[in-house]
Amino acid sequence: MHRFKDLEIWKQSRILCSEIYLITKDFPEQEKFGLTNQLRRASVSIPSNIAEGSARNTNKDFCRFLDIALGSAYEVETQLLIAGDLNFISEEKTEITTNQLHIIIKMITRFKTILNNKTTA
Repeated sequence: MHRFKDLEIWKQSRILCSEIYLITKDFPEQEKFGLTNQLRRASVSIPSNIAEGSARNTNKDFCRFLDIALGSAYEVETQLLIAGDLNFISEEKTEITTNQLHIIIKMITRFKTILNNKTTA
């Protein structure tokens, strides 16, 4: 088991989640149950799955939850791009946030590689 609060990927994804909440608070009211809700749920899913996976007994199980977190990260990226296309957020804010997201995606991918190598060793 891993202590999720010590994992940098969890810390960074939690910061990103907070950023998504700040970004979406200014979305149009008619998006409250649409894109706002989708972005928030997907962003919450990233640190949540990292935390849940860290409590699993095997690295293989943890990797499965990291895969779910990765899927959520790509979902957030898609939704951010759509929000940008709809001019809900600026192009600059979209780029900054997707760059943060790409860093998290790389961190998760590297961590999965490390866990997989420990599983096969």
